Amino acid sequence: MMETNQSQATEFVLTGLTDRPGLQVPLFLMFFVIYLITVVGNLGLIALIWKDPHLHTPMYLFLSSLAFADACTSSSVTPKMLISFLSKNHKLSLGECFAQYYVFCGSATTEIFLLSVMAYDRYVAICNPLLYPVVMSNRLCTWLISVSYVIGFLHPIIHVGLLFRLTFCKSNIIDHFYCEILPLYKISCTDPSINALVAFIFATVIQEFSLLTILVSYTRVLFAILKKKSGGGRSKAFSTCGAHLLSVTLFYGTLFFMYVRPGSGQDKYQSKMYSLFYTIIIPLLNPFIYSLRNKEVLGALRKVIKK
Repeated sequence: MMETNQSQATEFVLTGLTDRPGLQVPLFLMFFVIYLITVVGNLGLIALIWKDPHLHTPMYLFLSSLAFADACTSSSVTPKMLISFLSKNHKLSLGECFAQYYVFCGSATTEIFLLSVMAYDRYVAICNPLLYPVVMSNRLCTWLISVSYVIGFLHPIIHVGLLFRLTFCKSNIIDHFYCEILPLYKISCTDPSINALVAFIFATVIQEFSLLTILVSYTRVLFAILKKKSGGGRSKAFSTCGAHLLSVTLFYGTLFFMYVRPGSGQDKYQSKMYSLFYTIIIPLLNPFIYSLRNKEVLGALRKVIKK
């Protein structure tokens, strides 16, 4: 702990998930297995999509891009947390802290835009099936994916840049398991009101714009599905959209409670649980959500296993 009359902190100490010594090894083993499954699941899904020519369609191109963003999100947080479980040294430098937040925020923002793009893709596929090959061309898909990643990784530059205006002389202890900006604001000697306002505005605008896109797209999709006379057509459409809607609900729900809900009064344990969910659990679940009920992905996996 550093006093105000001392020099500014050049490194931080993460408190982690828990300070109980008896839980460190079990937690390490649990999150190591989760991380291993997350990386293998997401990168395996990407490899499967690129290996099978039948999966070279817009929907699966977007899905492989989402899987890569999930892998980046998990990898930005989990390795450092695993090291902290087995090491007494929970320190990270100012540069490491800001870099960790940048990668996490960039990949999470990219995922937000990709979920919106995937909703638009389903809207075109179900509401305008005859025009789908023309509208969702390979060129447009590549452009949408590229824009999602470019905007996604430009967004955190604003917040990281504003972090340099803060001084951390009261304390160098971050009450979290990764370098998150909200706990950083709490230990700043400089008034972080501007940073907090900018973070709130960007989180609100980005999440509400993308969520509106998803709601409008799926409202029209729902009406289109209900008009279908074929029961098989309805079942296939609901199955295709259901996985995406589940992923959207999990992701947006936790981000909303973390960044957008004003005056929530959440304690540090709630904050850690929300963060744990969208940094580690959602990247773990997404490959299974999109694959288990997808006959084309399961078919491609069976081919690979047979070979």
